[in-house]
Amino acid sequence: MTDPRPPGRPVLAIDIGGTKLAAALVDDAGRVVAYDRVPTPNAPGRDAEDLWRALDGLLDKVVADAGGPEPAGVGVGCGGPMTWPEGAVSPLNIPAWRGFPLRERLRERHPGLPVRVHNDAICVAVGEHWRGAGRERANVLGMVVSTGVGGGLILGGRLVDGASGNAGHIGHVIVDPDGPPCGCGGRGCLEAIARGPGLVAWAREQGWRPGEPGGTGVELAADARDGEPVAVAAMRRAGRALGIAIASATHLCDLEVVAIGGGVSQAGPPLFDPLREAFDAHARMDFARRLEIVPAALGQPAGLIGAAALIFAPGRYWNAH
Repeated sequence: MTDPRPPGRPVLAIDIGGTKLAAALVDDAGRVVAYDRVPTPNAPGRDAEDLWRALDGLLDKVVADAGGPEPAGVGVGCGGPMTWPEGAVSPLNIPAWRGFPLRERLRERHPGLPVRVHNDAICVAVGEHWRGAGRERANVLGMVVSTGVGGGLILGGRLVDGASGNAGHIGHVIVDPDGPPCGCGGRGCLEAIARGPGLVAWAREQGWRPGEPGGTGVELAADARDGEPVAVAAMRRAGRALGIAIASATHLCDLEVVAIGGGVSQAGPPLFDPLREAFDAHARMDFARRLEIVPAALGQPAGLIGAAALIFAPGRYWNAH
C-alpha cells in the first residue's frame, strides 16, 4: 500500500478529547515538531460548529507556526463511538458531536491528502507499537487508563480493527460479574472499576478527602504514592481488575507486551504492584507468564504519534480505504 506523500513532509496529527483539542506536526521518526492545544468548547449551549471552528483555528495555527510545507496527510484520534472507517464521530464526552462527519470535513479542508480517523485509545496503542514500548514486538496491547479505559491490539505486527473498528476495547472485558454498573449498560466491566472518575467516587465513599473540590484520578494516584490508606486501597482495587483483564487478554491473544498509559497509570507501584500480583494469580499458562507489562513510553504525545502512524505506516495500521 502506498501514500501520496513526498518523503520528508510531516503529518498533521490531531487528538480530540472532552477537555482538550491537541494538534501537532509529527515527522516520520515520530518526533513532534510543532504542537498546540486549546480547551474543548464543551460547555452547555455550544454546538457542533463551535467545536469545528475551534479545531479549524487550532490546525491553522499549528501549520502556520511550523512555517513548513503542506502536511503529507491528516491522522486523527478521537473518542468513540464512531462509524469506522467513515469517521463520523459521536464521542460520549463531547455531546455537541453526534454523527459529526469529522473525516469528511477534514478531507474538505485538506483536499487531495489522505485523512484517517480512528479511536483515540487505538492511536495510543499504535504510537506505542510504532515508536514506544512495543517497538519491534509483533503482539502488543496498548491501554489507556484515564477518564475511561480503552485499548488497541496489534497482532502479527498489524493493527487488528475487528468488524467495526473496535477490536482491543479491553475496558469492557468483564472482571467482576457482580461488580458496579458500567456506562455501557453492563455490570462489572474493567472500565467501571478502574476508570479515574469511578475510582475517585469509590474512594470518596470510603472517606478519601481530596485537596481539590471533587478530586481527580491523578490526585488520587498522587495520594496513593504518598501512602494515603484509602487511595492505596483504591489503586489496589483498580490494579487487581487490570491484572485479571490482562490475564484474560493474554490467554486469548498470546501477547508479548502490554503498555499502559493514561493519568491513572501515573500512580506507579501502588497500581502496578497489585496489577502484577493479580496477573500472576490468574495467568497460569506458561506462554502467558512471559508477558511484559510496562508503563507506556511516549507519554502525552502517544495519541498524536499514533495518529501520524495511520498515515506513515498504513500497511500496518490502516486496513481500510
